[in-house]
Amino acid sequence: MQEKGTISIHTENIFPIIKKFLYSDHEIFLRELVSNAVDATQKIKRLATLGQYAGELGDLTVEVSFDEKKKTITISDKGLGMTAEEIKKYINQIAFSGATEFVEKFKDAKDANEIIGKFGLGFYSAFMVAKNVEIHTLSYQEGSEPAIWTCDGSTEFEIKKGKKKSRGTDIILHVNEDSVEFLDKWKLQGILDKYCKFLPIPIKFGTKSESVEDGVDDKGEKKWKSVEVDNILNTTAPIWTKSPSDLQDEDYLAFYKSLYPMSEDPLFWIHLNVDYPFNLTGVLYFPKVKNDFELQRNKIKLFSRQVFITDEVKDIVPEFLMLLHGVIDSPDIPLNVSRSFLQADGNVKKINNYITKKVADKLSELFKKDRKAYEAKWNDIGLFVKYGMISEEKFYEKGKEFTLLKNTKEEYFTLDEYREKVLPTQTDKSEQLVYLYSTDLKKQDSFIDSALKKEYDVLVLDSPIDNHFIQHIESKLEKTQLKRVDSDVVEKLIQKDSTYANLLTEDQSKSVKELFEKAIANKTYTVDIEGLSPEEMPVTITMEEWMRRMKDMAQTGGGPMSFYGSLPDSYKVAINGNHPLVDKILKAENEESQVKLAKQAFDLALLSQGLLTGKDLTAFVKRSVELI
Repeated sequence: MQEKGTISIHTENIFPIIKKFLYSDHEIFLRELVSNAVDATQKIKRLATLGQYAGELGDLTVEVSFDEKKKTITISDKGLGMTAEEIKKYINQIAFSGATEFVEKFKDAKDANEIIGKFGLGFYSAFMVAKNVEIHTLSYQEGSEPAIWTCDGSTEFEIKKGKKKSRGTDIILHVNEDSVEFLDKWKLQGILDKYCKFLPIPIKFGTKSESVEDGVDDKGEKKWKSVEVDNILNTTAPIWTKSPSDLQDEDYLAFYKSLYPMSEDPLFWIHLNVDYPFNLTGVLYFPKVKNDFELQRNKIKLFSRQVFITDEVKDIVPEFLMLLHGVIDSPDIPLNVSRSFLQADGNVKKINNYITKKVADKLSELFKKDRKAYEAKWNDIGLFVKYGMISEEKFYEKGKEFTLLKNTKEEYFTLDEYREKVLPTQTDKSEQLVYLYSTDLKKQDSFIDSALKKEYDVLVLDSPIDNHFIQHIESKLEKTQLKRVDSDVVEKLIQKDSTYANLLTEDQSKSVKELFEKAIANKTYTVDIEGLSPEEMPVTITMEEWMRRMKDMAQTGGGPMSFYGSLPDSYKVAINGNHPLVDKILKAENEESQVKLAKQAFDLALLSQGLLTGKDLTAFVKRSVELI
């Protein structure tokens, strides 16, 4: 039996495309060929189960080996094998129409997966690294003859009778000069670890040309022998393929450590298992992230039938859950995972919605089951929940019941509970409910102290997402405002009908304002005289809530907000007209002394907020010594 022919692809342009445009991802040739070998092995197992194959299955391990001297890589399986006719059917006829259109469409392609996944070109990815490919195969069918197929990367092929005696297929790649990097043990080991770590059939990796010492010969010279070094490198039944009822916490933790060896134990996990209206399995872990908002991304691994595809799962996993770790496996997501395909695929959207629901259900369950334990984890999981509340309307509706607000006393409240708590004391004269919050407990301590003296409550909102979270819940909560505790003097944060009157005369107020403006000598500070409690600080420096929010948003968001980020800082200086120090300033012996005292009071206010630095701080210290 010998036959020569032309591969039916209607053009000679296909191989240059495979070599050139798949080159950036050329390591996936090994994924494709090993996956094909696993498929063939699984099919023979299936036929045996159905009683359609009566022979001995034997050892079904797929073997990957290389020979550095011969410059070959071999992938061997003991699966179905092929007859000569099947080779012609499955290998020679690439089933797509309009090859010219194909060439035009993908001439600028950057994503190897896009081409391979769309046109079933998995086998032909071999030509990304090989100048010549051989298939040695023997079909499982009784009476079949072994066959050899060879092709040098052109559209010419040859099929002839082979010598293979055992069922299965050996693919031999004769590596081209540009791809000799793949004739390295550690390079191949790394690719197999990346893509094949959880394939359902054992994968053995060995080298055919590794030499070891084997004693000495009659002349006393060293003898060498060639050995095949091999090991099974995959776990054929990872935990996501098992039933949760068959697993213990230790199993989930051990699997997590195998994926992320340097990470702390996760807080908890969610086992995904659904078969309608799509098929999806996996395990998602909630890691301890604190406020480490960016560094943890791209830790979810996407598999298709236990073959690793990518860790860029942005369209499959909701944006707010990109900080989770773990694995997702779905045969309904093809190997073609280019962004344009994912965004258009109906199953992807369904999977996205399903994961959102599962996470919300799990958080709700944890909150109801053991609230204290949930509160203890809030510092870690709050980032996920708040991000979800902002970005997913459906999650917001579910999340309202388990989103927590923490105050400066380390007490936790749901949104409804907190509203009930502060409604009696923090409703202003226009019937607006005001939530006060701090972003830095140390820097804003004096403002928090003033609020607590009035029996107001102060929330702690200091995570990277809180600026956006504040904006969002303010838009959702009826007649409710959020104000940072240092955005105004305490009397004006929550304006009531009863306020302190300014006891200074109009002339005195004017005089005090002029003295402070002279002492400050900076137009970014606007001075006002206020009627406040004599127990409040003599000078308070604040930035209005809207201005600070815009500047904060500009720092994190850019875009249209960047305009506000470029604006100079603008502060309000509130002088407490009822404080004894103001009276002392007015009674000072001369204007120079008055300005010096005013400057000292202003610098004290700056110091309390960490705004006094450099030469100004040095001058303040010297002045303090003089005044003492």
